[in-house]
Amino acid sequence: MADMPSRALVLYGDGLANFVDSSHVHLHSLASKASCGFLSLPNAPPSETEDERIVREFALLMDSWDAAYKGTNNASTPSISDRFMGMKAAIVTKNPSLKSFGVKLGFTLLPSDDVSSDSMGLELMKLLGFQQGNVADTNQFDLVFVHMGAGEREGGDKDDFGAKTVAFIDSLVAAIMNAAQPGSAIGSRLHLSLVMSYGSVSEINSAETSVLISNNELNPKLLGLFPRQSYTMRGEQPRPDVRHNGPMLVAQLQYAVTRMDKAQVFAFKDFKEVCLLLLWF
Repeated sequence: MADMPSRALVLYGDGLANFVDSSHVHLHSLASKASCGFLSLPNAPPSETEDERIVREFALLMDSWDAAYKGTNNASTPSISDRFMGMKAAIVTKNPSLKSFGVKLGFTLLPSDDVSSDSMGLELMKLLGFQQGNVADTNQFDLVFVHMGAGEREGGDKDDFGAKTVAFIDSLVAAIMNAAQPGSAIGSRLHLSLVMSYGSVSEINSAETSVLISNNELNPKLLGLFPRQSYTMRGEQPRPDVRHNGPMLVAQLQYAVTRMDKAQVFAFKDFKEVCLLLLWF
């Protein structure tokens, strides 16, 4: 319900967008019910390492860009709790650099044990105060952020790891959606976000993931009124470092709160068509 505080769960597939395919029916089911779109990223700094990219892109998600490039002992970095009225936040990740940065931002580190998707789903819901179909008056955390993918592979084939991780996320989404049915107490209070990124710039197909919109894709009657898109601006000033391809893909769902877009699958093409549809009308 919109008049009650939401509790948020963010599932972040870092560098896994290319591994989503037609077999991941629960990801696509979520997209068909959710508000879908892009999160544009800035160009990567020269010679950026994979760990640096992981931290930087997480910092962008948390709107903590400046904190990512300050000294680790800088006491002026505001915590999540300070910024958001006492919000209690936790993070699950196997990446050491992200663990350190998460602590810097005030996240509580949770164990990242290898468990089944059903077990993880139950535990995540319990942390948010959702259990056995009920919403507890008190909850351990208001936000739980789960990072999976890049920086977690320990040997083995990269493609095999990516495919298996997306399959796990697909099953995890199924478990969560099953617990948060429309009209249920949990469904009205859980704000679920699924984020998938493309990872390193070297992994991105620029032509197939361009967010630029050509004149042919726009309503010709509106060409003269077409403004700068918000992702290219910071305040009133154009952003000088915008990357026009390989954005993060985001689907957000809270029943009776988020809008339902026209996307039918969790894919770049569908999300871009949603954006074009909004521009046409």
